[in-house]
Amino acid sequence: MSLSQDIKCKAQELGFDLVGITDTSPIDAEQVKLLTDWLKSGFAGQMSYLQRNLEKRTNPAKLLENAQSVIVVGLNYKPPKRKQSPVPNKRTATGKVASYAQYENYHIFIKKQLHKLTDFITFVTDKNHQFKICVDSAPVAERALAVRAGLGFIGKNHLLINPELGPQIFLGEIITTLKLQPDKPIANNCSNCKKCIAACPTGALRTDGQLDATKCTNYLTIEYKGQIPAELAKKIGDRLFGCDECILVCPYQQNAPTCKNKNFRFYTDRAELDLQEILELTEEEFERRFADSVIKRLGLAGLQRNAKICLSNIQIF
Repeated sequence: MSLSQDIKCKAQELGFDLVGITDTSPIDAEQVKLLTDWLKSGFAGQMSYLQRNLEKRTNPAKLLENAQSVIVVGLNYKPPKRKQSPVPNKRTATGKVASYAQYENYHIFIKKQLHKLTDFITFVTDKNHQFKICVDSAPVAERALAVRAGLGFIGKNHLLINPELGPQIFLGEIITTLKLQPDKPIANNCSNCKKCIAACPTGALRTDGQLDATKCTNYLTIEYKGQIPAELAKKIGDRLFGCDECILVCPYQQNAPTCKNKNFRFYTDRAELDLQEILELTEEEFERRFADSVIKRLGLAGLQRNAKICLSNIQIF
């Protein structure tokens, strides 16, 4: 097998569902224009970090000197089906948590696995190649690179969609000085489907194809600082942390398999959280309960703000 194939086999052995390779050339001019126009429109809201390091974000070669290749991995996080209790418990007010936050912190998990992959590459090549590992927080146009590496296409919900695995995919990248054979993009698309646009509870997925993040429930419940405007708060419903609506209606999601990586810890009790319990948490209890969760990043004050909104919306006091 070639070195590229060895790397892909090792990535799959480490639990990744998808792996592809692309070069470090800048993302194409059309995508750069779409990104810069989107930022100028104000649709990014308070996410000012997206405007920083724009040159690096659109050109992976700027992130590592003498970079030649980008290895892009994908981890399917579709959760297992929830078991329904045959005897309903006493009704409590609960808030929904987005699927991705029902797992352990994916940033930490994926980085650990990617470090193992770079150790493997160093061992089999017996050379001192350089690597930069990126998982979400680095200024990388990761979805554009994933498309170029053949992992999927960008859907109308603005997520990477793999035809077999659907849209619930975590991405990670290794930028390296090692020159590898790049893969080719796939040709799939959403065709005439607009289910995600119709399902968006706040109208963040606009009919013109744009994403107005300032209306997105994910943005409002996680990124937005301050009091959420009343008209948008009402549309959040009982979504305590994030939103899955544009994912759940996606046809590619329906037949996608559930996450098969048994080492990626899943918490069955995080799909819905007791809102009154959240309001009564102390800082110490919050830190302990969500120590290994992306929910921790929101902070207790933010989570309690969301809990109050959910309680108001479902009218249970």
